[in-house]
Amino acid sequence: MKLSSSFNSQAQTKMKLSNYLFVFALLFSFLLVTSAHTHEDFLQCLTLHSEKDKPISNIIYTPSNSSYSSALNSYVRNTRFSTPSTPKPRVIVTPLGVSQIQETLYCAQKHRIQVRVRSGGHDYEGLSFVSPEPFVILDMINLRNISIDVENNTAWVQSGATLGELYYWIANKSRTLGFPAGVCQTIGVGGHFSGGGYGTLLRKYGLAADNVLDAHLIDVKGRFLNRKSMGEDLFWAIRGGGGASFGVIVSWKIKLVPVPANVTVFTVRKGLEQNATKILHRWQYVAPNIDRDLFIRVILTGSGSVQYGNRSVHASFNSIYLGGKDKLLPLMQKSFPELGLVSEDCTEMSWIQSILYFTGFQNGQSLEVLLNRSLTVNSYKAKSDYVRQPIPEDALEGIWPSFFEEEAQSSVIILNPYGGRMSEISESATPFPHRAGVIGKIQYLVYWSEEGTAATKKHVRWMRRLYTYMAPYVSNSPREAYINYRDLDIGKNNKGRRTSLRQASIWGTKYFKNNFKRLVFVKTVFDPTNFFRNEQSIPPLSF
Repeated sequence: MKLSSSFNSQAQTKMKLSNYLFVFALLFSFLLVTSAHTHEDFLQCLTLHSEKDKPISNIIYTPSNSSYSSALNSYVRNTRFSTPSTPKPRVIVTPLGVSQIQETLYCAQKHRIQVRVRSGGHDYEGLSFVSPEPFVILDMINLRNISIDVENNTAWVQSGATLGELYYWIANKSRTLGFPAGVCQTIGVGGHFSGGGYGTLLRKYGLAADNVLDAHLIDVKGRFLNRKSMGEDLFWAIRGGGGASFGVIVSWKIKLVPVPANVTVFTVRKGLEQNATKILHRWQYVAPNIDRDLFIRVILTGSGSVQYGNRSVHASFNSIYLGGKDKLLPLMQKSFPELGLVSEDCTEMSWIQSILYFTGFQNGQSLEVLLNRSLTVNSYKAKSDYVRQPIPEDALEGIWPSFFEEEAQSSVIILNPYGGRMSEISESATPFPHRAGVIGKIQYLVYWSEEGTAATKKHVRWMRRLYTYMAPYVSNSPREAYINYRDLDIGKNNKGRRTSLRQASIWGTKYFKNNFKRLVFVKTVFDPTNFFRNEQSIPPLSF
């Protein structure tokens, strides 16, 4: 009797399992068909609403196109998000103008397909070109016009342009105008400006976002807005709050800043046996307080081989001074004699040549290299911190063993000083809050070329160990982070439109501190249904 019951129970279990598998297979098939229909309906919608003289077929790529892979991967800057298992877009749209962006947004909303906007593809977590939901990429590659107005010291630049292209055309018009943005020439201005954006001029002129005068944006309703029509709240939000949460930013009007005809650069490299630790410790007191015309960052790297036991650590003091070395040398001798700077370390050049210098190009390289949008890519993981109290010497010494680990063969820590203009701008002037009281920002990076999840996990674990070690020595409550150095480890939203404000505030306060609340308010007004979203987008109050 018991044996019979047992057999009956097993049979019932098998039947239930069979039914479950059948329902699951049916549901999976339904989802595939629905997804395919969504994709096809989206394309039909684009075709129906496109202007006759601007056929949509010329600007779209689907997996059936031979050039789809090239269009997708040409601006994937982190191969960690270019694997067979990485979710791929249903469609890539490369608009030539405003109307095609509006059509894309309309059709995506109508057919419930997500949009990710990509300008340069440098998002550290791949959020501009990867999504767990069915999605299309709105790639701004064709929108990169730049118009320089030397007479009024302004420029209009479209979001698909790179920093290198912007610098090239500024230099083409003037030797004594510049712009305070980053040193990597392949970064797209769209993401860079909307997250704050900084470079070697930040102590003199602040961030890129601090020098934005106007912007053209397409909102969730398809309206084409400028600063006046969007209002000051939205204009505030897109200058440091991450533009992808609020709409599609087509172009920016920026204020160009004066630079001398000649600047002075130097790089002084110190090993541990040359008192690198003591000099780095002293740097924390000097770099944020010295003349704002002087920017000295520190790049910490390992050298030698872990395998052969000859690994060492070096600190490179990498600098630009907005003036000649005749003024720089006495300034350094007075304020930072520990570095031992001498005339032979210094090179005078134009500001635009200093961009090439900081990017790593050889002196005398043609400016045409700034127009090159290609980039050798590897897998990498990054994190960021802000320092408000000097890190003790013994804590700095505790960092060095990390560089001796196998995973750190291609790792770097970059310390950028603040102070100067950065300390004068209010925390609430833009969403970027890391201002007065900040000694500097730390960027941690680890690269690897090995393929596979095992290699990724190994290197990410190394990064997390280093980040954990640094916790006592950096900002806290919150532990601040930089939105343009995206890090999903610090928190992320739920999949789909719905995410809790409490959940989003975990990462939001680290990037924006108290400004996160105002960003949520702006989001609620301009995108209440949370159409523009990603794993770290600002949520509306309604969700």
